[in-house]
Amino acid sequence: MAPTVNVMDLGPDDPLHIALFPGDGIGPEVIAATETVIDAVGLSVVWERHALGATATGSDSPPREVLDAVRRAGVALKGPVSTVAGRSGGRSLNVALRQALGIFAQVRPCRSRPGTLAASAGVDLAVIRDTTEDLYAGVEFPAGAPETEALIETMTALGREVEAGSAIGIKPVSEAACRRLMEFAMGYARRGGYQKVTIAHKATAMRATDGLFLEVAREVAAAEGDLECDDRQIDALCADLVRRPEAFGVVATLNMYGDLLSDLAAAVTGGVGLAPGANYGDNVAVFEAVHGTAPRLAGAHRANPMAMVLTAALLLRHVGATEQAGRLESAVDAVLDAGTTLTYDLVPAGQQPASTEDVAEALATIVEQGTAR
Repeated sequence: MAPTVNVMDLGPDDPLHIALFPGDGIGPEVIAATETVIDAVGLSVVWERHALGATATGSDSPPREVLDAVRRAGVALKGPVSTVAGRSGGRSLNVALRQALGIFAQVRPCRSRPGTLAASAGVDLAVIRDTTEDLYAGVEFPAGAPETEALIETMTALGREVEAGSAIGIKPVSEAACRRLMEFAMGYARRGGYQKVTIAHKATAMRATDGLFLEVAREVAAAEGDLECDDRQIDALCADLVRRPEAFGVVATLNMYGDLLSDLAAAVTGGVGLAPGANYGDNVAVFEAVHGTAPRLAGAHRANPMAMVLTAALLLRHVGATEQAGRLESAVDAVLDAGTTLTYDLVPAGQQPASTEDVAEALATIVEQGTAR
């Protein structure tokens, strides 16, 4: 995905503008820690800060100023935002933001890192999912609503009997979105040096929807032809990700499967506290870590900021600051390898966990040393 801004195009006195959304829960803490680390890398950055999140703004919709800030800067660093679980309330704020910005692909890379308690070594994979369709598109009809009952009557008339009083979610899957996602995944694999792309689906059960995705994805893979490509049923793939995650490169899939698979891949490579993520549209890129708001940790200064720092490294790489991105990633590996400044989710038994701010300072010190060299 071509960057909307590139640091190579900036003059010596021109700062990099980044839209910044601290979010809810632990978001402000891990974002503040990440700012500390980025400050140490030596880039001139102007942060365009805006509130976003149900807790931060009291709204399930992205404010106009948030959308304008992303479009203006071209890139954004976003903390986690909350959506209340349950039958009532608005749609997911994350979904609403992606839809409003025209974001269509999410990349969640996972790789083994030194000094962690991860079960697997030698893992370097990326889960890429469509973000526009599937069950996460938010096309839902609540139980008991008149329009839901009318839909049930229509489905019954078509021979698809549905229990009265049901809630219904629609799973739209289009050829255009499938093709765009697979072409993006192939391009990402090629640029990242991956040799293999795996199509994840459940086309034996979801024949119309997953079947279409599989058919189009296979067609794109055959047309491009320069990478090894296979396909796996989603349940078998989950099992193999646990047993031998090192066998996978890029995994291309639909919206909901990608969300679940990326958390699984993160778990076998050290946990979501080390899992970065990026969202891409035609003219914007929004970078956010895989983890959620973790409200029980909010304000306790215990949250692991490494996933957000690694997410910031993805952002820097996207805008052409590859050397600075590499220093952030190397600093994370160095702190993990040393094992003396780790938050509660990574610290060995019997060792005192470090605070969010302690980890940020340890990372910033290593990044500054790299700058000095």
